[in-house]
Amino acid sequence: MYGKRLDSLEDLFGVNKPIIGMIHLLPMPGAPGCDHDVDLILEKALEDAEKLEDGGVDGLIVENMWDIPYFVGSDIPPETIAIQSVAARKVVEKVDIPVGANVIHNAGRGDLAVALASGAKFMRICLFTGAQVWDTGEFDHGVAAELTRLRRYFNAEDIRIFADIDKKHAKVFPGIDLRTHAIWSEYYLADALIVTGEMTGRPPKIDDVKTVKEATNRPVLMGSGMDKDNVSEFLKYADGAIVGTSLKEDGVTENPVDLGRVKEFMKTVEKIRAS
Repeated sequence: MYGKRLDSLEDLFGVNKPIIGMIHLLPMPGAPGCDHDVDLILEKALEDAEKLEDGGVDGLIVENMWDIPYFVGSDIPPETIAIQSVAARKVVEKVDIPVGANVIHNAGRGDLAVALASGAKFMRICLFTGAQVWDTGEFDHGVAAELTRLRRYFNAEDIRIFADIDKKHAKVFPGIDLRTHAIWSEYYLADALIVTGEMTGRPPKIDDVKTVKEATNRPVLMGSGMDKDNVSEFLKYADGAIVGTSLKEDGVTENPVDLGRVKEFMKTVEKIRAS
């Protein structure tokens, strides 16, 4: 009735415990940090994509990380959606691994637009269910009802929904505990769930990962703070990880991807898979 959800992340990525590398796009035109043209945004995205794939990651997410301070939902400018769609399409054409899209903060319809235009296989949805306040001060609510209907309307149910649970850079409303949020997101047709720390580069609590795993039957991904020193412990419980900061030069989020760091991280992951 509702279409077939992912049975496991291996169905999409072809490996157990997949690692998804982040492509943090340079600031878009109009963002305070933008002092460059669109061509440079695309060039840097492709450079990072190549290094991440060469280093052995299993998937990628194209994200407008540096559009700070962020707009929320329908306030996200159309030029952001347009340029991110072009960037994601270029990445899809460049690599041979699955690519996803994430438009911050919580574009919903915009995420689907980027995925449709680019050929992305999945979307990271910042707030799929529940309600919260973002670090920019806006109150926001889940986009599950609109997004799942639009996905059905466009006959695009093969574009998977990866839903954040109690996402970083935000605070959920009182009374929405982690377990409840996870159950709601599973009920409203998320394919996979993402657990994060409070901010980019910070890991979640192990107990939070266990809570989400025990509460649902969905695959669970780590969404922040993974590095070669802690990934072994987290992947005892999680089904995969989204990794950005620790794969950058000097482990600094703002820097380009470091191929050596990617290879070193993936060596650790391969040992986990073999154990």
